[in-house]
Amino acid sequence: MATFLPVHTGHSVHLRRLLVLIAAAALLISVPRSTTDPLLGFMVTRPPFPSLAYGIQAFLWWDHGFAGRDLDWVYRMVFSHVKQTFAWEDVEPARGVYDFTQSDRILDMIEQRGLHLVARLSDAPEWAHPSVGGVRHVDYVDAPPDDVADFALYCRTLAERYRGRIAAYQVWNEPNLSREWGNRTPDAAGYVGLLAACSEAIRAADPQAIIISAGLSPTGNYDNTAHPDDIYLQAMYDAGFEQFADVVGMHAPGYAPPHISPDEAEANGSQRFFTFRRVEDLRRIMVRNGDAARQVALLEVGYTTNQVHDDYRWFAVSEEDQARYMVEAYEYAAGHWRPWVGLMSAIFIAKPDWTSEDEEWWFAITTPDGYTRPAYIALANMAKYCDDGVKPPRAGDDPEALGLVPITPCG
Repeated sequence: MATFLPVHTGHSVHLRRLLVLIAAAALLISVPRSTTDPLLGFMVTRPPFPSLAYGIQAFLWWDHGFAGRDLDWVYRMVFSHVKQTFAWEDVEPARGVYDFTQSDRILDMIEQRGLHLVARLSDAPEWAHPSVGGVRHVDYVDAPPDDVADFALYCRTLAERYRGRIAAYQVWNEPNLSREWGNRTPDAAGYVGLLAACSEAIRAADPQAIIISAGLSPTGNYDNTAHPDDIYLQAMYDAGFEQFADVVGMHAPGYAPPHISPDEAEANGSQRFFTFRRVEDLRRIMVRNGDAARQVALLEVGYTTNQVHDDYRWFAVSEEDQARYMVEAYEYAAGHWRPWVGLMSAIFIAKPDWTSEDEEWWFAITTPDGYTRPAYIALANMAKYCDDGVKPPRAGDDPEALGLVPITPCG
C-alpha cells in the first residue's frame, strides 16, 4: 500500500473549514459587489498569473535538434509561458542520482527568449513505487510513490537548483484517472497528501514559485477507473488541498464550440463535461467552498482533428474549425473569465517522434516534421489580453509575425 503524509486530523479539519468560510464571508462584505457574476471573479484581487497568461505545452526534453525551433515558434506566437514535463524518472533515474543535463539546457533556452517555464512534475521512476504491479505505458501511465517523502525530496531538489527560474510547478496530472494513479482507484485524499509534500518542499526552497494543483480529466465514469472531475475536486476540498496550492489546475479540452454552456449541452442530451465551459462548474465548486479568491489555470486547452480513430471521431473537428474554436476559447475566457482564469496553456507544440497513431498528434497545432497548422497561425496572430494591456490582432504578413522584428509582448 502507498503511504501518504497526513493532511489533517480530527476536529482540525472542521475548524479550518469554518475559519475559511468566515474569512470568505468577511471578504464578501468588504468588497463592493459591482458585478452580478455568479463566479465571483471580483474576489481575485492578488492573482499569481496575469489574466490572461498565454502558454502552450512543448516537448523539449530529448532535443532532436528542434527544441530551438519549437521555442522560437512559441516566442513568435506572443505566448509567455511554456509548459514542459520534468519527468521524475528522467531527473532521478536511481534514488539519489540526479541528472540535470536536459533541465539545465531547457531553462537556458527558455530564458534566452524571455519566456517563462511551467514545470509539470510527474512520471515517477519505477524505484519509487515497487508496490505497483503491471507494466508502465501498458497497464498504467503514472503511479504515486510508495513514500511521498521521496517525491518531496525530488520537488525540493528542483526548487533549490532552479530557485527564481521556474515560474510555476504543476504537481501531477489527472490523478482522477486510475491510469495516472498506478492503476488503482483514484484517491483524492491520497493526491492531497502528495501535493502537500511537494508544495511544502518547493515553498521552503523557492517561496516565489507558483504551485498549481493537477489538472483533472473531464469524465463521466465514477468507478474504479475514474472519478468525475467535479466530484474529485470537492473531495480535494474535503481534504484541505487549497492550503497547498496557489492556483487550481483544470483541463478544458474542446468537446463543443466554446460558447456552449454545460446547461445547454445537458438540455441537448449531452453531458456537462463535454464542453469547454465545464470549468465554470468547477469554479462554482470553488465558490461554494469559500475559495473564490483563488485563481485557476487551464492546463490543457485544445481541439482534436482526429476523425480516424473511433474514440475521438465523434468530437473531432476540421483543422479550420480547430483554429477558429481555439481562438474563440481564448476570446471567451478574456471576455468572461478574467481575472479568475490566469494561465491558459494550449496543447500542443508537437513532439518530434509523434505519428498519426498518437492521439496527441491530432491535438497539436504544429506537425512533428516542422509545419504549422492553421490553429498555430490563428493563435499567433489573434489579439492578446493581459491584465489591463491589449495587443491587437496582427496580419499574417506583419514583420513581427514573420520574425523580422522583435516581439512586442502584450501590454
